[in-house]
Amino acid sequence: MSSDEGESARRYPRRLTAGTAVEWLRRELEALGILGDAHHGDGVALLSLWIDLVVWCDGHAYWWRAGWNAERRCAVYAWHPATEPDRAARRIAFRYAERRETHPLPAPMPGTRGDPV
Repeated sequence: MSSDEGESARRYPRRLTAGTAVEWLRRELEALGILGDAHHGDGVALLSLWIDLVVWCDGHAYWWRAGWNAERRCAVYAWHPATEPDRAARRIAFRYAERRETHPLPAPMPGTRGDPV
């Protein structure tokens, strides 16, 4: 076990609810400068981060859409154990950067007020 894995194990318990796991992930992403909206449901929670980037969690794992398989015509998903929100956040941050680059926010319409973010 690397020292990084040991650190995650000391900071986060092995059993947790989906809502708690998503809140921990939200905080880890916030520390990386990424803001998101957390939503808790019946045994599953999600974190909406950007256009076409939503992270789901069932308390055991986080998963998010990582791409598209054109041959099979289906989404490809990545996942990470929910007991390592810090490491998951680093992986998700890479996908977030890709999504922001390929799907930037549109320019505000003339006459609108406020920051769209």
